[in-house]
Amino acid sequence: MKNIFFQKGWITIAIGLLISFYANSQNTIKTETFTVKGNCEQCQSRIENASDIKGVKISKWDVDKKILTVTYDSKKTSVEQIEQAIAKAGHDAGKVNASDADYKKLPACCQYKDHVCDDKKK
Repeated sequence: MKNIFFQKGWITIAIGLLISFYANSQNTIKTETFTVKGNCEQCQSRIENASDIKGVKISKWDVDKKILTVTYDSKKTSVEQIEQAIAKAGHDAGKVNASDADYKKLPACCQYKDHVCDDKKK
């Protein structure tokens, strides 16, 4: 009788562990960081707005470090899609560079390839 109890106990534990592992593997909310080029707070606003696509929960660009931290649902979007949206707004993002046409649409202060913005408040 003890053997049956222990066998049933182990089966219950094994099933519980499998369910736990499966539930953890279903977590689709991820947080990633990558470099985004820009100069100022105006860039920050543009970058954060551009990264606000379907599936993105939170995005925050650090003006000084030039790093975007983004939390997103990996079932709805990917880092590559977020980078492409930001590049379309004129900023090099991670592995995706902005086209020359999109870059030239940036205000002069925000054109990071040519110079650094003198006024961080713009």
